[in-house]
Amino acid sequence: MTEAMDLDPHPRSSLPKTKKSLPLTTLTLPPSTFSYAHLTLLSPSTVQLDPLQLKSYLTSALSQFLGQTGTAIPIDILSVSSSSAWVRLPRPDLAAFSAAIAAFPGISSGRERIVLKVEAAGDYLGALISRSKDGDDIWGP
Repeated sequence: MTEAMDLDPHPRSSLPKTKKSLPLTTLTLPPSTFSYAHLTLLSPSTVQLDPLQLKSYLTSALSQFLGQTGTAIPIDILSVSSSSAWVRLPRPDLAAFSAAIAAFPGISSGRERIVLKVEAAGDYLGALISRSKDGDDIWGP
């Protein structure tokens, strides 16, 4: 019983197998046909924003900045809360819309001036909602 014990593993005669990598998969999102904007009401008093008042404000801003071309931009009001709103409009019109809202001096309601601010705007609603503090405004609690 004086046999020598072989503790070392036998060397492999072939090279170690290389791991096959997974094929890369890419996905390109098609350009969106619509853009979305998150608007916030800036007012010193407790004026409540409603859909009719918002539509009036947007129509005034667009007609003053762009004339008849501005009033022809179709705008869908998605959600309105007391101090903010979400709207949808055609993608090519987003820059003109944002400029019109930013340049509009506001509407006077008695002695107070009501002004809307564009909080965020972009082509993908999900990305805008995740950036906003009040994403529950559009999806609900």
